[in-house]
Amino acid sequence: MFEEVRSASKDIFDALKENKSTTKLGWSLDRREPKFIQLFMPIWKWLYEYYFRVETSGWHHIPTHKKVLFVGSHNGGFAAPDMFMVMYDWFQRFGVEKPVYGLLHPKVWVASPLLSVMAAKVGAVVAHPKMAVAAFHSGASVLVYPGGVQDVFRPYYLRHKINLAGRKGFIKLALQENVPIVPVISTGAHDTFLVLANCYDIVQQLHKWGMPWLLGIDPEIFPIYLGLPWGVALGPLPHIPIPVTIRTRVCPPIVFERYGKEAAREREYVNTCYEIVRSQMQQELDWLVESSS
Repeated sequence: MFEEVRSASKDIFDALKENKSTTKLGWSLDRREPKFIQLFMPIWKWLYEYYFRVETSGWHHIPTHKKVLFVGSHNGGFAAPDMFMVMYDWFQRFGVEKPVYGLLHPKVWVASPLLSVMAAKVGAVVAHPKMAVAAFHSGASVLVYPGGVQDVFRPYYLRHKINLAGRKGFIKLALQENVPIVPVISTGAHDTFLVLANCYDIVQQLHKWGMPWLLGIDPEIFPIYLGLPWGVALGPLPHIPIPVTIRTRVCPPIVFERYGKEAAREREYVNTCYEIVRSQMQQELDWLVESSS
């Protein structure tokens, strides 16, 4: 198994060196490469079976031959191990040829050119309505984590609380494109480190007084956390997740009463749909946590 992982790692770096596309990263569906995804499968398999010992359920809820909008809860900092384990679940069940595109925050694309190339090859696109619509029109499903950094770096005591950060763009997208929402929730990944607090307000004030942002990017959050390899980390730094059991669940599809562009423009209706999704995700997470204890 370790030899497969070592060989896959070498092949991945070789593939990255061969990247010659001039297409702007994140703005094309054509950057997705099934062969490149296949290179990751041995690594994800080892993480899935031996490191995180993933337990999953609910994949039978995905409608056959129908595109959906997966809406996930984000955990575990920038490592986001639950997200990668969900991706592995998809690929091992449906094959690397069956496309699913993940919406990735625009700031991530400028933070690390190498990771951006890798993300595009795996199937990530810029988190913009234009790209989500293009993915749906191509016949693919879409994966989004609306809570973003506010969710993935939420304090440890809130690890069992769904945080979609009040963002409702995914609701408008589902209504406009007439696709069901399939929530994907997980527990365990937020135990891979310990977020103590968020000091963004303080750092934001320092920025207003003249302190520049690292890489010129407003991080939107500034956590203090305990984790490897830093011990104590300040800011949204990547970390090495400790090996804990991750449990994921694909929930039953949520279908709203009305769809269409008019429905997507009605603020009260969008708010109602948002609360339906948030509350159902919280109920599913409560059940998952209770059944895991």
